[in-house]
Amino acid sequence: MNPADFDIETAGARLRAGQLSAQDLIEAHLARIDARDGAINAFVARNDAAVRAAARKADADFASGVDHGPLHGIPVAIKDMVDTADFPTRYGSALYADHTPEADATCVENLKKAGAIILGKVATYEFATVGPSFDTPFPPARNPWNLERITGGSSSGSAAAVAAGLVRIAIGTDTGGSVRSPASYCGIVGLKPTFGLVAERGVFPLSSSLDHVGILAASAAEAGLAMAALDHSSQPDTRHETNLADLTIGYARDWFASDPQTDSGVLGAIDAAASLLSMLGARVVEVEMPPYGVFEAAGAAILHAQAFALHRERLARQSEKFGTKAFRTLIAGASLDKDDLAVATRAASRLKRALNDEVFARCDALIAPTTLTPAPALAAFRGDSAVWTPMRTIAFNVTGHPAISIPSGFVDGLPIGLQIAGPAYSEALLCRIGAAFERASDFSAQQPPHAADTV
Repeated sequence: MNPADFDIETAGARLRAGQLSAQDLIEAHLARIDARDGAINAFVARNDAAVRAAARKADADFASGVDHGPLHGIPVAIKDMVDTADFPTRYGSALYADHTPEADATCVENLKKAGAIILGKVATYEFATVGPSFDTPFPPARNPWNLERITGGSSSGSAAAVAAGLVRIAIGTDTGGSVRSPASYCGIVGLKPTFGLVAERGVFPLSSSLDHVGILAASAAEAGLAMAALDHSSQPDTRHETNLADLTIGYARDWFASDPQTDSGVLGAIDAAASLLSMLGARVVEVEMPPYGVFEAAGAAILHAQAFALHRERLARQSEKFGTKAFRTLIAGASLDKDDLAVATRAASRLKRALNDEVFARCDALIAPTTLTPAPALAAFRGDSAVWTPMRTIAFNVTGHPAISIPSGFVDGLPIGLQIAGPAYSEALLCRIGAAFERASDFSAQQPPHAADTV
């Protein structure tokens, strides 16, 4: 078996038993990137010398009895919005074409302290705004399930890298769904933690009120391991069980069931997912939610106002260096003033209280679809006009609650995701529910066509 196909638990056990070296594990991943990524476009920066040096250090650590935990010796990819001292960090923009940070972001520091090996930088939409775009420094990352489909969200390269089997874990960022929607479209796991739980230092901001560092992973259990490395107060739930009888799970069916944008296949798959969770013992109850459009309106106003304020000077001085889609998205915030932002911020506070008081006071978790359709065609984004991709993600950026997307089925051969949200700091619970769902279904075990070659 190719070591690049080992899950983290298996790879870790072999590393500690001396049956596998970190150097051999890294070489397997580098060879796979060479073989597969030409079609996927996930990676935008590599430094193989630094990667190999880190692998040698990991092997030396194991030989001397030093063990930094489950991620020691494990390769991890980092979104191009996150600073890395060993790799260029361009934020997906021509404005930073020659930029290599002086220091790692805090989240990268924490991964390195946990022994993880930074394998390279992966693609983002320009400044984590919108895309895919065709007038920015790198071509769009492509969906391993169908190369003519988008990956979704600005953590595009992170999701594509995991789905294509190039890496088991990648770090992304999520301001309106950019970890969870790519996870849904690419058939993997995407975890957005509680707001503020993972340090943002060294991560280029988009909206200070909505930004989250998140995790793309091949499984819910591996997302939990990465979460524990990013925040030491988060301990993964290591129980290998499918019994959820101790849980009450709310079902936000009114958020999407009658929405004309909802694909009928998605509706059927999410209903089936709710039934499966019930079969696993959970008490699943439909809950009345504040209208999703209210969350979306508040989130859009906050995002656009704060993003424009952040980029105002760059837009004025270097507008010609922005890609068309990023420029138009950012400049839209000029129409919003401080009063608009204040109204939206107050609405966000009310919505957060509503979820805490009316949903999470009686439910341990909440389920809804991640996206309302499978991944749209890449060709639809080639023009300058914006293309709407309906999701149910920004609500939990507005309220700051943690949320995870897990594979929950297929529509026309393309994966879709079930989103599970919970009270603040319930990341371990969300990973537990996700892992139970994975073990009771086969969606996570299926591999895309462009992750099925011999390398």
